[in-house]
Amino acid sequence: MFGRRYKDYYKILGVSKDASQEDIKRVYRRLARKYHPDANPANKKEAEEKFKEINEAYEVLSDPKKRQEYDQGVRFFETGFSPFRDFGFERPFGDFEFSDIFDIFRDFGFRREYPQAGRDLYYNVNLSFEDALKGTTTSIDLNEEVSCRTCGGTGAKPGTSPVVCPVCGGKGMVAYNQGFFSLSRTCHRCMGRGTIIEAPCPTCRGAGTVEQTKRVEVKIPSGVEDGSKIRLKGKGEPGVEGGPPGDLYIITNVAPHPFFKRKGSNILLDLPITLTEAALGASIKVPTVNGTVSLKIPSGTQDGQIFRLKGRGAPRLHGWGRGDMLITIHVIVPTKLTSEERELLVRFANKHKENPREHLERAMTKGS
Repeated sequence: MFGRRYKDYYKILGVSKDASQEDIKRVYRRLARKYHPDANPANKKEAEEKFKEINEAYEVLSDPKKRQEYDQGVRFFETGFSPFRDFGFERPFGDFEFSDIFDIFRDFGFRREYPQAGRDLYYNVNLSFEDALKGTTTSIDLNEEVSCRTCGGTGAKPGTSPVVCPVCGGKGMVAYNQGFFSLSRTCHRCMGRGTIIEAPCPTCRGAGTVEQTKRVEVKIPSGVEDGSKIRLKGKGEPGVEGGPPGDLYIITNVAPHPFFKRKGSNILLDLPITLTEAALGASIKVPTVNGTVSLKIPSGTQDGQIFRLKGRGAPRLHGWGRGDMLITIHVIVPTKLTSEERELLVRFANKHKENPREHLERAMTKGS
């Protein structure tokens, strides 16, 4: 029977399940520095276990694909899914932790190999409704990891060097048995590097990198919507061991407008008109996203009628031209009438005998 125990990676890092990639990365850096074994000589064994657990959680949650698989896997546990039982055979060994799934796949050749691409970065940009339509250029500050100048990226205190890991003998992997499987996994002491740092650098505390802020200029194209994603290729984290850098994704948060709304490239506007304007017709000035226009209201215009102004919408983000402006009419019925106005309406009603409910009355008469 497949065990129901699993490691709560969100709890290990102390983040919520809807935490952003930036939040996860920031918390991981803080915890990794705090619990790095070389930074905790007095409680090295406990720090090693905590450091291993933190890295295990970060390896999954920092990778969008692995994170999605992990979240789906948790839901499988909640519904009683068993990948061993449900595919027709019982698991051949004892209690099985959810994190072991990743270890086994990794140990059978699915582990990411160096060189590897840098991680993608995600950044939210707040825009006004107008800037989203016309486009703008803005600057954002990104936190990135760069090689520590004090130690030259080795992580070791100047004048010292990393030494061969005593657990794995410099191989970066250690062998272990799981039932009738004989497997190898990443060394928990050196985290696969094959070396350890006995005297950590005082600047980076053994990490080999430090965080610095860089300013990036971002051009927001015209026509973006709330939630649009802009990709800046190669602007993410640098790659490892010569791998290519990741990408930077800008997510746009567009503020609502007081009276305009967006539906794709179309702009929507609710236009209130009076009862007499609807009945007699009128020419009304209405605002658009690129100037004021005069809209002709024909006599007899009905509540809810929609008028289309071609080419008065938003710029098409991935195409040419602009969308349209859709104006929905709302006929406003007066709520307070003077005696003279009431008398005029009564006289109008007596002369205007049109019955808009005639079809309903015929149906009711037939039904009775």
